[in-house]
Amino acid sequence: MKKPNILLITSDQQHFDTIGAFNSEVSTPNLDRLAKEGTTFQRAYCPNPTCTPTRSSIITGMYPSQHGAWTLGTKLSEDKGTVGDVFTDNHYRTALVGKAHFQPTISTEEYPSLESLPLLQDIEFWKSFNQPFYGFETVELLRNHTNEYLVGQHYVAWLEEKGFSDWQQYYMAPTGTMDPTIKYRWDIPEEYHYNTFIAEKTNELLEQYQAQEENFFLWASFPDPHPPYLTPEPWASMYDPDQLTIPEMVPGEHLQNPPHFQKTQEINPDFSELMETGFAIHGYHSHLLPEDDRKKLVANYYGMISFMDKYIGQILDKLEELGLADNTLVVFTTDHGHFFGQHGLQYKGGFHYEDLIKLPFIVRYPGHVPAQKQSQAMQSLIDLAPTFLSFAGIPIPAVMSGENQQEVWCGNQANVRDHILCEFRHEPTTIHQKTYVDARYKITVYYQQTYGELFDLQEDPKELSNLWDQPDYQALKAELLLKYAWAELHKEQLPMPRTSNA
Repeated sequence: MKKPNILLITSDQQHFDTIGAFNSEVSTPNLDRLAKEGTTFQRAYCPNPTCTPTRSSIITGMYPSQHGAWTLGTKLSEDKGTVGDVFTDNHYRTALVGKAHFQPTISTEEYPSLESLPLLQDIEFWKSFNQPFYGFETVELLRNHTNEYLVGQHYVAWLEEKGFSDWQQYYMAPTGTMDPTIKYRWDIPEEYHYNTFIAEKTNELLEQYQAQEENFFLWASFPDPHPPYLTPEPWASMYDPDQLTIPEMVPGEHLQNPPHFQKTQEINPDFSELMETGFAIHGYHSHLLPEDDRKKLVANYYGMISFMDKYIGQILDKLEELGLADNTLVVFTTDHGHFFGQHGLQYKGGFHYEDLIKLPFIVRYPGHVPAQKQSQAMQSLIDLAPTFLSFAGIPIPAVMSGENQQEVWCGNQANVRDHILCEFRHEPTTIHQKTYVDARYKITVYYQQTYGELFDLQEDPKELSNLWDQPDYQALKAELLLKYAWAELHKEQLPMPRTSNA
């Protein structure tokens, strides 16, 4: 049997309900095409609702508490084996185009980082960089979201090769000169946007692999729709803010929640007691925004998704053009979700609502994965690595904790998971929580705290009523805490089989 190619396409920080096939307020014709031609898994989750931990989990098949890149500002150790390493050892070509974020933006002698300043913006270095990176033999990297000053790496080398010499005017100081008061519109020409860069570089690699008749594992990693909320025209004005459903907090919904939820609704909340490392703690700030801004950011967020969808379409079209589509397993997902008003929250942080930890997740593999199907089978991003290897007929390393979802994706088995674990450790002790999700319930525990969260996703799908302290639910809480303990035991790795009595 011919080995399949693997194409992983990801966005960054995309809410699960932002695909046009399932939400008429947003236009995503190319993701809709994937959904029509494949299976949409409606209960897919991230192992951590921030970038570095989850992206490291995607390539290792391990939880953040196992691979060590436990929060933003940490790195995945180069000695960790990755799915790219395994594919390379089995004669696959491997590449990553777009955002990596396996390493921090500050480098130290003990923890050097290729994704750090000032190396990030040493364009001559990146023009000649051709070393393997976490199992990817070829990388075309970028590190910025929209106009962030972190712009650099292969993306800027590409801009300069294109003759776009005044690119700095579209980026923030100290790298660029863009007016910081401009919101919700980005005047960078579309032909120089990183969406164009990612699609172009991805398609060049597809052409190369097809010409050489080589199997590939290729990750096209888009940075959008991660804030800042900026996109070029016509996408910036594609959606009328007054015609969209703008999520809002239900009054009183945080009264039974842990204290950090309520503080987000204060004008100047004090989270100083949570700060240990001195670095930024995502989400622990006021989430109050003027109504006009709340509307405009949703419109722009949708515009960013529709803009990205166009370039995802170019990649899917290239697969068809090259005759590769029938033998390529395509997965579209994101690294974690996003708040744009749900529960009165914005962006991300230590709030394990479905909006933040549940993901869009579509799988297409003609003749193998059922088309036009929606599935409730649970998926975790740590399952990607072992499942990709299984489809390729490659043995799965014992250190991978993810489940092999091949039979589920192919429609031959209802599920291989009965639970999800999601971790969020943003400070060593003060921000450390884990969530267990099963078919109906969700429970979140906090390190050295007696508060927590318990939601009945069947009866309370919007997660408005925290049952943690409710007297009638204490037996259920005890049962779920035991199941959470079992899940922690289940995820422990067995790096080798037992080979003797002693």
